[in-house]
Amino acid sequence: MTETHTGTYEVVVIGGGAAGLSAALVLGRSRRRTLVVDAGEPRNAPAAHMQGYLTRDGMSPAEFLALGREEIARYGVELVQDRVVDVTSGFAVTLAGGETVRARRLVIATGLKDELPAVPGVAERFGRDVIHCPYCHGWEVRDQAFGVLATTPLSVHQALMVSQWSKDVTLFLHTVAESGLTDDDLRRLAAAGVAVVPGEVAELVVEDDRLTGVRLADGTTHPRDAVFVAPRPIPGTGLLEKLGAEMQETPFGAYPVVDETGLTTVPGVWTAGNAMGFAEQVVNAAASGYRAGATINGELLMTDLDTAP
Repeated sequence: MTETHTGTYEVVVIGGGAAGLSAALVLGRSRRRTLVVDAGEPRNAPAAHMQGYLTRDGMSPAEFLALGREEIARYGVELVQDRVVDVTSGFAVTLAGGETVRARRLVIATGLKDELPAVPGVAERFGRDVIHCPYCHGWEVRDQAFGVLATTPLSVHQALMVSQWSKDVTLFLHTVAESGLTDDDLRRLAAAGVAVVPGEVAELVVEDDRLTGVRLADGTTHPRDAVFVAPRPIPGTGLLEKLGAEMQETPFGAYPVVDETGLTTVPGVWTAGNAMGFAEQVVNAAASGYRAGATINGELLMTDLDTAP
């Protein structure tokens, strides 16, 4: 690292994505000495554009983060490109670069990672014509021939949802048995016009840097223009667990128990963005960071007033 960050910060924000930067912006504008530690691994890095964020629709994730860093710097917020390797109950935060800083309060916005199905072509095309969220990318592939790669029975819901953006949808059951579909599943799929194809998927077919089909293990190929997948989310909650935050199991992994502001069960520790839930899109993540930052500022103010001589 080229900079040294010393002393006690009022707030250390761990994670420099939309949630962390939003919290830092509010805290900086509240005149709180704040440090953002950013490991530089945003979840949406594979995507060329982000959608659904009012006034930022179509902006690249990299440009969005660069503008966010510029904004927090205007208010004196410090940012270091590093990784937190340890944090104690007394909020001593140790960085991979060797520094240890202290904080009065923490915001843990460490996001999550998407573990993709191990099908050749999926990882290589992810964020392009292999996508997971219709609200993020459905408009861009509207009316094309969709495939949905099933990995759990919940993939039926994904196939039904994407039928809003195309009337040519095929659900490839892959590792899901036909017997795993309920009568309601079959009724809804038929009503939505979704074709159901059993059999394991062997690979995605790519020609001239473009997805053209889905090939099954039996050799049959189904022409498709875009494939939706459901990655297995790996929440970045290691630091929260180390601090003793209570966790709760969900269909998408274990996430911390929080109040409406993102406060965990550990006093002084907030979380925001995908570290607190699977479905936090960029706009939601930014909002959760804002709530956390504003709440922390008020909480620090009242704490200091109540302990003043």
